[in-house]
Parts: sequence; C-alpha cells; structure tokens
Amino acid sequence: MIQAIPKSVTFDEFVAWYPENSEHRYELYNGTIVEMPNPTGDHSDVTGFISLKLAVEIDRCELPYSIPGDYLLKPIRNESGFKPDVLVLDRPALLNEPRWKRESIITMGSSVRLAVEVVSTNWRDDYYIKLAEYEEMGIPEYWIVDYLGLGGHKFIGNPKRATLSVYKLVDGEYEVKQFKEDDRIESPMFPELKLTAKQIFQAGL
Repeated sequence: MIQAIPKSVTFDEFVAWYPENSEHRYELYNGTIVEMPNPTGDHSDVTGFISLKLAVEIDRCELPYSIPGDYLLKPIRNESGFKPDVLVLDRPALLNEPRWKRESIITMGSSVRLAVEVVSTNWRDDYYIKLAEYEEMGIPEYWIVDYLGLGGHKFIGNPKRATLSVYKLVDGEYEVKQFKEDDRIESPMFPELKLTAKQIFQAGL
C-alpha cells in the first residue's frame, strides 16, 4: 500500500518516507513529492538501449565507471531529489560520497560522469528544472533524449523533430550540441562511442 504523500518535506524526510519495493517512482521537487508517470514501453526501450551501449563502452575501454541500478541524486540547494533515467558514476569518486554505501544517495556532481533523461510528457522538468540543477551540481555531461520531439520550440527547433541534446559543462555553465537523424553522438565522457541519434530513437519505435 502506498503511503500518503506529505505536503512539504525535506530531502531526508523524503528518503525516510519513500516506500520500499514500490511499483511507483517518486521524485522530490523543492519540497513537494511528485509521483512520476509510469514509463511507456518505448521509453523503457530507449533507456535500456542507452544503458546497454554505455555499459559495453565502459567495459571495452576499461573505464572506472559504473551504472547503478538504484540511486537518488540530491541537488545542492533545493529540497529536491531526482532519479535520472541513466546515471554513470565515477567509482573512485564514490569513496568521498558520505551517503552512497548506506543509502545509494549521490550528493556531489564530481561523482557523476553522465546523467541522462529520456523525455516524456513532463518535458519541462528535463529542460528547465533538472538542467539548472545538474549544472549547479557540476555534473560534467547531461543528455536530454527527446526521441518523440516533445520539447518546446526554443529547445529543439521548429518543426519539432526527435533530438538528442548533449550538454557539456564549460567553466561552470552548460554548452549544448544537438544531434538528429544519422548524426553521430559526440560525448566528452565517451569520445570513442560509435552511436547515432537515430539508433537511440529507433530503440523506442
């Protein structure tokens, strides 16, 4: 049974409240607990495909990274907590994470190599809220995978098309490069990655 959602909570209260083995997924937005919509099969296919390709690249290049199965990301200032669709962690850096071993909580952007959000109907969260929070945390690379072209015109252009946006942290601010169709994705964290935007988008079709 799902517990009642408190009206306004701190991050630690959210962690304590979070139901174990819940079939629902929750995130915390500035003190408000939000039940996330269940992903569609296509959304799950895209997320799984990205995880698979990145895991293969990590193994091939013998990188000291990992893709955890469960986790919670705590931004710096706001009482928020996010669960990116895919998270690539720097394993040596996890030694400095005070809450990782006990709670699977990431509090420092330096522990993250890449965060990926696959866009759904709540696209504004990915393009506005999480973009700002991940930038402030200092997460060096952030992908927004808009495989259905749902984002606003200011983000993906007009007419809207499936777009993968790679945000790279430069001097504390994100710079974006976008990929469509047969464009090969250019990833600072995975420079040898041989993967096109279309290959990712088609995983969800």
